[in-house]
Amino acid sequence: MEVRLLEAVRFFWNATRGHRLAPWHSPYLRWRLETYTGKPACEITPNDFWHLFQSDRRQFFRFLSWVGEMRDYADGRSQD
Repeated sequence: MEVRLLEAVRFFWNATRGHRLAPWHSPYLRWRLETYTGKPACEITPNDFWHLFQSDRRQFFRFLSWVGEMRDYADGRSQD
């Protein structure tokens, strides 16, 4: 499974704007975790954030790969 490091860094940079040293405070990431886990965003703790990242790494990297594909598609670099 190939994930482009640049896409991962770009995603985190954009998703954690204003909360880069504490990504679990990012409203966007809290919303993503809420929709993925069903746990209310106001109840998400740093432990929840890191546990989910560790336990669902494969899904996370698939998501980042998809983000890269969508960026390529939007930029007109699709591999049709």
